[in-house]
Amino acid sequence: MADSNPETHVIDFRAAEHLLAARDPRGAVKLLDSVIAAHPENTAARLLRARAFFAAAQLRPAQLEFELVLEREPDNAFAHFALGRTFERSGQIAQAMRHFRLAAALDPKPEYLRAAGFDTRN
Repeated sequence: MADSNPETHVIDFRAAEHLLAARDPRGAVKLLDSVIAAHPENTAARLLRARAFFAAAQLRPAQLEFELVLEREPDNAFAHFALGRTFERSGQIAQAMRHFRLAAALDPKPEYLRAAGFDTRN
């Protein structure tokens, strides 16, 4: 196995993006684990790993990663929206709505507005 260095971490991050796009979230998580172990402060890697956990239906790990991202970036509308979806999927509707509303307030994208119940069109 090659030595781990910043260049291999970038390669692993990009490969994880491709794996997630190719619907292999577990493979993406495996690659991101080493990136995050070496760079725990890397919010982009954590956000990608949260998305991979969500795609793999690992809702509790996804929730924890999204929450960590939001501790660092409380104005990240996508992280609020994705955390809302995570709560929604786990049946925690009140928590989901809170994050959908925050996402919509931070970035009034139609998808966020609909999820928050602010879009009156069906």
